[in-house]
Amino acid sequence: MRSICAMRSLLAAAAATAGPTVLRAGAFPPRPPLLSLPLRRVRAAGNMLGAARSASAAAQSRIGGEAEVRASLSGEIHVIVGPMFAGKTTALLRRVQAEAGNGRTVALIKSNKDNRYGLDSVVTHDGTKMACWALSDLSSFHDKLGVEAYDKVDVIGIDEAQFFDDLYDFCCKAADCDGKIIVVAGLDGDYKRKKFGSVLDVVPLADSVTKLTARCELCGCRAFFTLRKTQETKTKLIGGADVYMPVCRQHYMDGHIVVEATRIVLDIDRSTVTAQALK
Repeated sequence: MRSICAMRSLLAAAAATAGPTVLRAGAFPPRPPLLSLPLRRVRAAGNMLGAARSASAAAQSRIGGEAEVRASLSGEIHVIVGPMFAGKTTALLRRVQAEAGNGRTVALIKSNKDNRYGLDSVVTHDGTKMACWALSDLSSFHDKLGVEAYDKVDVIGIDEAQFFDDLYDFCCKAADCDGKIIVVAGLDGDYKRKKFGSVLDVVPLADSVTKLTARCELCGCRAFFTLRKTQETKTKLIGGADVYMPVCRQHYMDGHIVVEATRIVLDIDRSTVTAQALK
């Protein structure tokens, strides 16, 4: 008990005589100058940005004329697709004739495989026609036309584009490098609804893509597909209404069932005739 009282007395005396606790400045390490490093970095970044802007301005000044030339040669690619009898050629001719009416020099190309209405004109199903170049490949167009005449052409229309194997390369060069406006018209799918030629390959290059529809010959609804009415199985078969008809989805499926049934019957008849002839 005495020891406890003596301890309390000592603590009270210490509290009465002691002053407030003071921490020396050296007791803790000084704070780092947090703002000094970022400020230096900001100044350095600002200097670098200014230098970059100056360099960019100088570069633009040096190549200004070259950039203007490239801008003036900026071409376009417009793609028109759809089934047969959808009016693709009509839309192509309207676009090309409108460009000619605006004072541009135009040229029209079609595949020489399509000789239904002659080789010297692109002709629609209703008889509208326009003079054209009939070529086996697009790469020959530049040479056949001549350098000087080619340079003067502003707009190039391509009909039946599915027949040109070099369509993609031609469109790339003509639009990207030569500054031409290219209007492509062709089938996007064959009678099996498979990709036809290179028309769809040009879609990623295109400024615009127009999908036209026809009218189903069996029900009058919108027709998205082309039905082949003959037994021929090769993909590239030139023909008109005697060979093809536009149909809706339902009649495309029904029509193929009929065509396949007809093929089977004809095959059986031919086999029967052959077997009888061999007896």
